[in-house]
Amino acid sequence: MTAEAKAVTTPASPPLTERQEARRRRILHASAQLAGRGGFDAVQMREVAEAAGVALGTLYRYFPSKVHLLVATMQDQLQHMHATLRKRPPAAEDPAARVAETLMRAFRALQREPHLADAMVRALTFADRSVSPEVDTVSRLTTAIILDAMGLDAPPTAEQLSAVRVIEHTWHSALITWLSGRASIAQVKIDIETVCRLIELTAPPEKA
Repeated sequence: MTAEAKAVTTPASPPLTERQEARRRRILHASAQLAGRGGFDAVQMREVAEAAGVALGTLYRYFPSKVHLLVATMQDQLQHMHATLRKRPPAAEDPAARVAETLMRAFRALQREPHLADAMVRALTFADRSVSPEVDTVSRLTTAIILDAMGLDAPPTAEQLSAVRVIEHTWHSALITWLSGRASIAQVKIDIETVCRLIELTAPPEKA
């Protein structure tokens, strides 16, 4: 993992106690289960609290709203994806191809849970400024996944980070258009492979 990738995955908030972390994991699991069965509307805070075995007031202390909860659920899903991708990294020699392969693998993981994917993406879309820290964490995790796939030998340049942001935006947009039925999987693959070519264009010139 690159130093940049490590930096973007470091949480800013104080660490939770073991008991608090276990409680948080139960809440996120309940959220994912309910969203997976019925999408955004199926995630009701009272039902999440009951499924997680916590008081409703406790749930609201962890997550002030359903949008906060579902954005945190997406963060959790991305962390699991990142761990899986580290265990089985893309095999292509070309950085652009590795990133495209990585993002398509992440996309297919979400494709297997379309209701959950739709709920998380809707939450990101509805998020206001109060959810900015959680949304920023999702963005940083996506950036870390892309940077890991690039496998850089040196810290990324400003141009490379700009390319990563464009790739991230395209991946997110492709997910939205697929969920809304406006793009096929084949079109998503083409779009992602096309935008990943920016990696080649922003690569620093090799030293003689």
